[in-house]
Amino acid sequence: MEKIAIFVDVQNVYYTVKHAFNNNFDYNAFWSHVTHNRQVVTAFAYGIDRGDQKQREFQNILRAIGFEVKLKPYIQRSDGSAKGDWDVGITIDVLDYSPDVDTVILVSGDGDFDLLVQKVRGDLGKKVEVYGVAALTAGTLISAADKFNPIQDSLLLQKKR
Repeated sequence: MEKIAIFVDVQNVYYTVKHAFNNNFDYNAFWSHVTHNRQVVTAFAYGIDRGDQKQREFQNILRAIGFEVKLKPYIQRSDGSAKGDWDVGITIDVLDYSPDVDTVILVSGDGDFDLLVQKVRGDLGKKVEVYGVAALTAGTLISAADKFNPIQDSLLLQKKR
């Protein structure tokens, strides 16, 4: 059975799906799709901890699905901007866990990950699948991956009528 490791850039997915579709990513549908006939070795969801109840409930849903949730504190700068970037943490985890799997699954549209994907494929000989909103995913990241899976329709929460 194919062994996989899943790495989800929660902030990136939240904002790109919200911007492109005015909707939310369906983590349950994603999990069901990506894990079908595969063995999950590890699955991380990287987020920002603002300390509010709604966010804690969301994090608990992710844990119930099967993700280990990694959090960084939300930092509000004096100029009004915010900081909460997981790029280095995701990169370290991908490099640490890649040797144990056949395929790395990265959920992010962030072009900063293109070099990581190239390294995992080239130096480590692993397959890499990227999931992202097509219009908001860096072309370099799409090109670097073995397979790009656009987040759309079946991976979006079905709106209640």
